[in-house]
Amino acid sequence: MLAILATTFPFFALVLCGYLAVQRRLMPQWAIPGMNSFVLYFALPCLLYRFGATTPLAQLLDPAVLGVYLLCGLMVVGLVVAYTRWRGLDWNNAAFGALVAAFPNTGFMGVPLLLALLGPRSSGPVIVTMVVDLIVISSLCVALSRGGAGSGSAALRQALAGMARNPMPWAIVLGALASGFSVQLPGPVMRTVGLLADAASPVALFTIGAVLARSRMQASEVTPLGAALPVAMAKLLLHPLLMLTLGMAALAAGVPIDPFALRVLVLVACLPSASNVVMLAERFGADTGRLALIILLSTALSFFTFSAAVTF
Repeated sequence: MLAILATTFPFFALVLCGYLAVQRRLMPQWAIPGMNSFVLYFALPCLLYRFGATTPLAQLLDPAVLGVYLLCGLMVVGLVVAYTRWRGLDWNNAAFGALVAAFPNTGFMGVPLLLALLGPRSSGPVIVTMVVDLIVISSLCVALSRGGAGSGSAALRQALAGMARNPMPWAIVLGALASGFSVQLPGPVMRTVGLLADAASPVALFTIGAVLARSRMQASEVTPLGAALPVAMAKLLLHPLLMLTLGMAALAAGVPIDPFALRVLVLVACLPSASNVVMLAERFGADTGRLALIILLSTALSFFTFSAAVTF
């Protein structure tokens, strides 16, 4: 357990550094979009391209991994929407609450963390989960957020247009094509890609903390802890438990899923909520203060829950 904490601690410590840097005003809030843009448009796409280009195409197109992870995500969305609607929330806030419960912070946190824990072999299943979350889960939740407003199709088109502008899926596609056709970039270009990829992890983790601090500081009202904690625990406990249950059931039913890939999927589900959901929710008028608190709680508590899951 101590060896695992020694591995996970630096990653969460960088998140805390980013949070304190903004909270203590050591870094101005206007600098956060620049850091976010560097990670989103330069560093992380290079990291994902390198993963995709060095991962066998069969791992990137594994239907068993995709199917089990997608089914789990759909179940989490359905359960959280049902619970929050029962608690009296409107469709907009219920849908985005479901999104933070089902959408782990794989890009900014999961990729470097799982690479350090499980090695390069984890990259294939991780990339599959990112494709499902970016394309299916996020689009579904945005469409659900328009429930009762009669504009679900328009919201879905807007979500898909936003996804098309996101460089991460395109980096994955280019990497997969490079892997499938055995294409290698020229040496100097690949070293440039490598330098940007190596910068992705520390800057992304620091940026997560900075974004969380800014979201809390800009919240228009204080969100009660009871309004956020159940959804945060759904992300940290319900999501991975469902993932483990479905994966074990798939193995028992003879579905050809690699046990190592299942281990990766469970650990991906153990990750905290994706921090960029707040920016998407703001565009659609959801309660960003509540979502920021959910993400903050899931990130802080995941240091303990994620480390315990790795030990298990």
